[in-house]
Amino acid sequence: MINNKICSFIIMLGLSINLNAQTYTNSYPKELDKLAQKWIKKGEWKNGFTKAVPAPTVNITDFYIQYHRNPSQWQALFRWLQETDLLAIPAGRTPIPGTSLTVSVEDSENWCSENDLKAGKGSESHREKIDFMYVVRGTEGFARLDHDSSSPLAPYKTDRLEYSFDADKLERFESIPGTFNIMFPDDWHIAKVKTSASNQKLRVLVIKMDYAW
Repeated sequence: MINNKICSFIIMLGLSINLNAQTYTNSYPKELDKLAQKWIKKGEWKNGFTKAVPAPTVNITDFYIQYHRNPSQWQALFRWLQETDLLAIPAGRTPIPGTSLTVSVEDSENWCSENDLKAGKGSESHREKIDFMYVVRGTEGFARLDHDSSSPLAPYKTDRLEYSFDADKLERFESIPGTFNIMFPDDWHIAKVKTSASNQKLRVLVIKMDYAW
């Protein structure tokens, strides 16, 4: 259950305008950011999970809010990740027992080149789902779109939006084993961006978590 202090912050979020707007992801009041950082450090989210930690690019406050709105689903995810041999399971779709979650196990490679980025390829965001992405072998390249210079290419219909964007204003980062990334609705992103590594092959798990309003 969410305690009264957390409820108060979440209600405040719904009634106020973000005063510290960022260009690449959502922003929140400093008090809530501090609460989320303390929560992460205490490890209350892990449910026994020891294989990885949130990447520095994860919006910790979004994670904190979503976890507390839907704790059973997040707990089931981390329990399954801990108990499963993630290198041994076959590629394809694997259900997480006792939940509505499905894990997409992808043996693939980074494909999005600099030319693809300049051509505006590969962008997406979601409203109903959260992309939980965990690389268990290799390195995955990512880019996150600058909101001020990006705009949707079409009206929202299915749970996916694509964007026009300025490739020169992308926030670039990489995901490696031992960390995971989470893309929330305000994380307009491009996955599988080519890195400088000689080998672009990777195994990545993608789980569509429910976004709780």
